[in-house]
Amino acid sequence: MASESLDSLYQEIVLDHYKKPRNYGLLENAEIHSEGFNPFCGDRVVITAKLGELGTISEVGFKGEGCAISQSSASMMTEAIQSHTIEEAKKLVTVFKEMMQGKALTQVEEENLGSLTILQGVREYPVRIKCALLTWSTLQDAILELEK
Repeated sequence: MASESLDSLYQEIVLDHYKKPRNYGLLENAEIHSEGFNPFCGDRVVITAKLGELGTISEVGFKGEGCAISQSSASMMTEAIQSHTIEEAKKLVTVFKEMMQGKALTQVEEENLGSLTILQGVREYPVRIKCALLTWSTLQDAILELEK
């Protein structure tokens, strides 16, 4: 029963973010811009972000095409990194990727990821993990480029 309820919550959250994506649209004059593509399934995503005072991510947007998992993950990621520093965003990327690869999370890591932990359900479908990771890898690439 608990598993069914978790599956239902997973579907509800993923579909909500897919049908009503948060922060959808690209930002002009953004300091961060990166594009990602998954050649296995054709998912695409573009991330843009503006930096505010003290290096915080003041605005973030994305545009993409693809499956519900990739687009929901993008929407959820934009909410998660908003108002965080680049360093905090890097940590979120690392923890999210580790979670998707099967690492057990500490309580602090779970709290930091918040509702993103629901995407652990994707691990039941190994071929879809790359869909959930696309936006996160794209953000990681953007941060590496920014730090050059």
